[in-house]
Amino acid sequence: MHVPGFLRLAAMMLLLTGLSPALAQLSPDFMPKGGRTLFVEVFGETPDEEALIEMAAGGRSEADWAEMLKARETGLGDKEMRTLASYLALNMPLSSEAVAAAKAGLIAEELPADGRELAWNKCQSCHSLFAGYLTQDRDLQGWRNMFLSPFHRELKMTDREREEFSHYSVINMPMKFEDVPEDLRF
Repeated sequence: MHVPGFLRLAAMMLLLTGLSPALAQLSPDFMPKGGRTLFVEVFGETPDEEALIEMAAGGRSEADWAEMLKARETGLGDKEMRTLASYLALNMPLSSEAVAAAKAGLIAEELPADGRELAWNKCQSCHSLFAGYLTQDRDLQGWRNMFLSPFHRELKMTDREREEFSHYSVINMPMKFEDVPEDLRF
């Protein structure tokens, strides 16, 4: 049976409207923390002068940042350490605006979105976060290749955001079924 396009669209809108209240109550907190969250946990909203100098220096690799974080004895687990080191390698040096915000205790507002935020805010607009993202197991190139598909190519994301998303995802995905809220398992 052929269903006209406008009826399919109306049915989809009705379904999404019905799901909106349930999804609105959820937050990405069940997902592994992203780099911006970890940055604020490790360095605070007002990083000390030494940390700001380190953040303002460019050209560090993920391995360089991991060594710096180990030396600071952050208490992060392996995945969190890798997630933050990757975030720093992709997003540092801090802009002058971010340094000023850090001195004012507002660093989180100036830091770029991290992989968890990008996944939460971008993936659900087109498909299930569970089947389309949380359960996927890919290497770094596999996550990058995802952006080559026609519908992902059109996402309004910068190259840096795509790299951030890919690095976060290779470190933190797939998630265990039981760690995902039931309301998102569809």
